[in-house]
Amino acid sequence: MALVRGVSGGVAVPSGDRVDVEASVRELYDVHYARLAGWTAKLVGDTDLAHDLATEAFLKLFREFGRVDEPRPWLYTVTANLVRDHWRKRGREAAAYQRHEAGRDDFTTDADHATTLTVRDAVEALPDRLRVAVLLHYFADLPVATVARQLEKSEGTIKRDLFDARQRMATMLGETR
Repeated sequence: MALVRGVSGGVAVPSGDRVDVEASVRELYDVHYARLAGWTAKLVGDTDLAHDLATEAFLKLFREFGRVDEPRPWLYTVTANLVRDHWRKRGREAAAYQRHEAGRDDFTTDADHATTLTVRDAVEALPDRLRVAVLLHYFADLPVATVARQLEKSEGTIKRDLFDARQRMATMLGETR
């Protein structure tokens, strides 16, 4: 069995046929799934959904395995994108529900924003380019260099994105005090 990649998270990643790919993905799954699912659960606040998203990321890894150089950061990036898609969908659903409710006589106003804004809400409110960098660096604990490689940006750009994200979140969270 010839190795086409290095070791990732203590798992040798072999080349070869489908059986080798299945075995490699299974080893990566055994090493990384629990932490990835836990990280995702913190982001979405729903354990079942988190497990679904983490599993979907591993299915994508299985399909794309030959093109993945670093499986761990790749999995976190894919999962961050799945979470972002979930938040977008949830935002569209909430907006549609509010439009529907606005037509009813018993419509109530939203709760006080100062008592309901969380760090998760602040992260969700960030533009995509900032949000993904924050998720990968601060929530997945990936180094700036790895985030830069995964997002195909320079390290300086990622550092600036993280700075901008911190500034925006500080402003958002500061307004609620």
